[in-house]
Amino acid sequence: MSSSTVNGGISFWYADDGLPETREPLSGDASADVVIVGGGYTGLWTAYYLKKAAPFLRITVLEQKFCGYGASGRNGGWLYNGIAGRDRYAKLHGKEAAVRLQQAMNETVDEVVRVAAEEGIDADIHQGGVLEVAYTPAQLARLKDFHAHELSYGEKDRELYGAKETAERIRVADAVGSTWTPHGARLHPVKLVKGLAAAVEALGVTIHEQTPVTEIRPKHAVTPYGTVRAPYILRCTEGFTAGLKGQKRTWLPMNSSMIATEPLTAEQWETIGWEGRETLGDMAHAYMYAQRTADDRIALGGRGVPYRFGSRIDNDGRTQDATIEALYEILVRFFPSLTGVEVAHAWSGVLGVPRDWCATVTLDRSTGLGWAGGYVGSGVATTNLAARTLRDLVQQDSGQSGATDLTGLPWVNHKVRKWEPEPFRWIGVHGMYATYRTADRRELTTHSAESSRLAQVADRVAGRH
Repeated sequence: MSSSTVNGGISFWYADDGLPETREPLSGDASADVVIVGGGYTGLWTAYYLKKAAPFLRITVLEQKFCGYGASGRNGGWLYNGIAGRDRYAKLHGKEAAVRLQQAMNETVDEVVRVAAEEGIDADIHQGGVLEVAYTPAQLARLKDFHAHELSYGEKDRELYGAKETAERIRVADAVGSTWTPHGARLHPVKLVKGLAAAVEALGVTIHEQTPVTEIRPKHAVTPYGTVRAPYILRCTEGFTAGLKGQKRTWLPMNSSMIATEPLTAEQWETIGWEGRETLGDMAHAYMYAQRTADDRIALGGRGVPYRFGSRIDNDGRTQDATIEALYEILVRFFPSLTGVEVAHAWSGVLGVPRDWCATVTLDRSTGLGWAGGYVGSGVATTNLAARTLRDLVQQDSGQSGATDLTGLPWVNHKVRKWEPEPFRWIGVHGMYATYRTADRRELTTHSAESSRLAQVADRVAGRH
């Protein structure tokens, strides 16, 4: 790590766009028609769509720090059509139901772009699609399987490339193939969350920041400053869910880390390509994700220290030096010509991981308690679909509308068991990612076309299959 690298400070996106002025905290007991706990993408999109559908609703958003403090302000800026748990939903509810879920996700990418334009939110959105590359024989075999699998879910506009076609898009060292989907865009996460918060407030939604919710129970959201009562309490807390009373083992707060380079020169971009500004991923077991930012940096992320004992959260995004070095190694492994480039910023954040790795949307009609999340890192777009689904569930329950296409999707009201208690949780997660990294190293050195069996073992331990 360079002495000039900014470490933490929430994220590069906030360093770039500036920290927001925080809104007033709750000033005492209050009431509403709907209380939304969490001011990230899920909570803000839910408030947006509910208020648009039913302007008479009194909606209050309660946020512990400020809107976008969590994953919504720290992610990699991948607006894409991936959704956690699709294959499991196909097994539970049939392939056709999972295809409908995938189609809804494909459409969600366009929906976010549409609303951002309609609301005048300039979030540096560029619809260049998603390019995922392979650079070992085993990765290439997985890539081809993945490509065929996506086609089987109705994604007819996905394309498969060889080494030459891949290099024509982005010149990743040793890349032997890639798959590209148009259902993806690069964006600036903080510009989106700030714009969304402003749009929600302009609609008449009340947002209280600096107001941590300590307990959620039917018709009550409890904070140190008072309790807000409402028929519907919607939990939209993703990686911070474990901090709520009774939710310690609901979703595991998985840590993901990122670096952003200094802006690259025109000459450096000449060696890399990347004119299409696709979001970039790979087929490693411990995968990476990256984007070319609007100001010509590379922002790149992956798993560093994946989990902190006892579901602890990081301190404003501060990241271990070893993690920064590991991400830098991925950068120069992909683009050797960038050896020596400065890392301007490094940061971390948590995302929510359910025990079965399935994103869910739920409304308990007997209590009025609802929640959405468990996106496992695919939340930039999934939050929007989740919010529209929560809107429909609330409207259906309150008699404002009937069932919709969204309320019939297979992730609605999915139940999942809790994570194991400590120390088993910590041992399992750290062991899993150590195994994935070992599998990746073996595939790099053996050049076998078969995926390492170690990764299959880790998948089974994780509960991914």
